[in-house]
Amino acid sequence: MEGPTPVSALIHAATLVTAGVFLIIRCSPLFEFTPSVLFFILLIGGLTSFFAASIALTQDDIKKVIAYSTCSQLGYMIFICGLSAYNVSLFHLINHAFFKALLFLGAGSVIHAMQGEQDMRKFGSLINLIPYTYSLMLVGFFALAGFPFLSGFYSKDLILEIAFSKYNLSGVFSFWLGTMSAFLTAFYSFRVVYYTFLGKNISFKYYIQHVHELPNNMGFSLSVLCLGSIFSGYVLKDSFVGIGNIFWGNSIYMLSSYNLGLDFEFIPLLIKNIPLFFSLLGILLAII
Repeated sequence: MEGPTPVSALIHAATLVTAGVFLIIRCSPLFEFTPSVLFFILLIGGLTSFFAASIALTQDDIKKVIAYSTCSQLGYMIFICGLSAYNVSLFHLINHAFFKALLFLGAGSVIHAMQGEQDMRKFGSLINLIPYTYSLMLVGFFALAGFPFLSGFYSKDLILEIAFSKYNLSGVFSFWLGTMSAFLTAFYSFRVVYYTFLGKNISFKYYIQHVHELPNNMGFSLSVLCLGSIFSGYVLKDSFVGIGNIFWGNSIYMLSSYNLGLDFEFIPLLIKNIPLFFSLLGILLAII
């Protein structure tokens, strides 16, 4: 669904993502008593996260990469619902909203600066011309890739840890699919960063001489989203997830047999760090 960049930012941060995930979360009493449907949700979510990330690798339109990225992150939110961790799904949804809106509006700033050009192969070396936009988008991509202590890290790593801590076939299957998706996410994110800001510029002189930084009102909006991308995971984690938390009241229903809320705290540190290792590997390979 293509549209102006602010519309894309709104759709991918709030409406498109919220519709399906929110409905599954609110229907948790129905799903909890149908294990076969939960398994189907897990399967579709896990495969979507990997499949959409693989498509994002091949796109050259800067907005299409970020759009397929939304589809991939949506897969994470769905498959963790299949493991009955509905609160974690909504936690990731809210963190994702900050950095995905930031990335779309940042992409809009780049497109605006380049006179409407969206093919990132025609960008390059823009770090010297629009450094503020570069800084904001870098934070957004680091949060998307799950870099430690940014918002995406708190929810995405928690999703993968919970998947592994189920200690059954479906949990391990979704853990490895999610981990490979994290690798692809880091790769396509920094492919965009390199093509747009760091690589060699091959565009026409006409485009380059008109490149300009964000106006103040756009810069303010992006700065607010940037703060959310950095701090939302840390600020909200105790409210949204954790044992004994009463934030959700009766709005989410989980069977006690599924609610293994402590197991993920005791999985080996090596396992917890696998997604981080794959993310860093993806960043490194993209730059190479």
